[in-house]
Amino acid sequence: MSTKIKIYDTTLRDGTQGEGVSFTVAAKLRVAEKLDQFGIDFIEGGWPGSNPRDMAFFEAAEKLDLKHAKITAFGSTCRALVAAEEDTQLKLLLDAKTSVVTIFGKTWLLHVTEILRTTEQENLRMIEDSVRFLVSNGREVIYDAEHFFDGYCDNPSYAMQTLEAAKRGGASNLTLCDTNGGKLVSQLQTIVGEVKARFPDTAIGVHCHNDSGLGVAVSLAGVEAGATLIQGTINGVGERNGNANLTTLMPNLSLKMGYTLHCSKNIEKLRELSLFVDEMANRASDNTAPFVGSSAFAHKGGVHADAAAKVKHSYEHIAPELVGNHTRVLVSDMSGRSSIMMKAKEIGVDLDPRSEELKKFLAELKNLEYKGYEYEAADASFKLLLGRFLKGKQPDFDLVSYRVVVSNESSARPSSEATVQVRIDGDVYNTEAVSTGPVAALDQALRKAIAPVFPEIMQVELVDYKVRILESQHGADAIIRVQIESKDTQTGETWGTVGASDNIIEATWEALVDSVEYKIQMDARSSEN
Repeated sequence: MSTKIKIYDTTLRDGTQGEGVSFTVAAKLRVAEKLDQFGIDFIEGGWPGSNPRDMAFFEAAEKLDLKHAKITAFGSTCRALVAAEEDTQLKLLLDAKTSVVTIFGKTWLLHVTEILRTTEQENLRMIEDSVRFLVSNGREVIYDAEHFFDGYCDNPSYAMQTLEAAKRGGASNLTLCDTNGGKLVSQLQTIVGEVKARFPDTAIGVHCHNDSGLGVAVSLAGVEAGATLIQGTINGVGERNGNANLTTLMPNLSLKMGYTLHCSKNIEKLRELSLFVDEMANRASDNTAPFVGSSAFAHKGGVHADAAAKVKHSYEHIAPELVGNHTRVLVSDMSGRSSIMMKAKEIGVDLDPRSEELKKFLAELKNLEYKGYEYEAADASFKLLLGRFLKGKQPDFDLVSYRVVVSNESSARPSSEATVQVRIDGDVYNTEAVSTGPVAALDQALRKAIAPVFPEIMQVELVDYKVRILESQHGADAIIRVQIESKDTQTGETWGTVGASDNIIEATWEALVDSVEYKIQMDARSSEN
């Protein structure tokens, strides 16, 4: 039977110390529910008393119907020369009404004497009494030994004494923290092994940071040395360079190292969890994140795509479906025949790899990319291009004309007016729209023009708009690439489109047209099926 590893998530506390990371109370509650559904063992909700938001979270969390996870409150030991039962901060931990409490104490003598400005013995008293006070009030206590590895390297005897103090107080787990994130794999593994030998019957945990780029590696090394609890955050968010990334740790532990996790049965929902937490934090997802990033199983080079088409695991370290991801073939001027054939198959076209047709399309693709188009993040535009080139698929509507006027009067905000004329089955539709910006005005006018015939396009929502200036040395005459991400509000599906021109409005128009055209064709294919 494999060793069982417990997962301790601190996204809602340590994670929020990362730059640009913040959760509302409502978002924290939703994340807690999602983590519980996934199978996380401990969810650190915050530091009671540090801010009103965390206290409001603990009050609301009492009403959550969690099936497995335990919400934990986080805090520090009592203050120097203050009895644990008189310490205000420890009382606030009890007020949070969580069954588990995590407290940290000082391990490194530098912090004891220079930061707390107290004695070695008083620090040991603070640790032991604080843990005992919480345990005597019915709480399970996880003890975080802050700066443990730095403290151990400075004075191993005293570092061990701090753990013994927490153990005497009744801590159920001793978690060793690489708070500065500076330890290398071999250092950390050796020290965890020595702690485990000293406390063979006590559960040991590790809490690592990513300052040396090794947060995941040292955490895994800690497990190999005997730790059975890993602390980390979803997507690796956290102070400075972040915490050990649970979305990387969990699949490595479960799929590659053979450890048992309570969440192992849900590991195929890992990408979904990653995206959800990013959405709740209102931050962009990391496309290059291991396992869960959209680029994690993406193939761009022709040789790679060809090999992956023949034998998927030739260029994929696991089956992407195991973590809820999927193989993607990127198309660019580096693409070979295999890449194009795989994309063509997605739209129902089987190509002969030696056909003149495929050769001409590759030449056209390379020419378009030379002009400024890029299809790696514009899958929808590429599929439309492929359909037009290989299947002779004509657009569902044709442009007659468009016009955009931007005005700015001193007494009012800038405004934009767009007029669009399109032809559908011989009939011309003429509409206009007014908005603050030209992109919104053009988008609204286009939708109004084609919605009478294709009402489904009103389900399309523009969620991202990016502009890049190519060859900026040409100044205002440079080619501009516009990339748009759109979303189907009914299904949640997203797609990317691209336009390129020396005129930003023209480039925008191309990307907008592809966006709604793709939606029309998607719905048409669904109806056929």
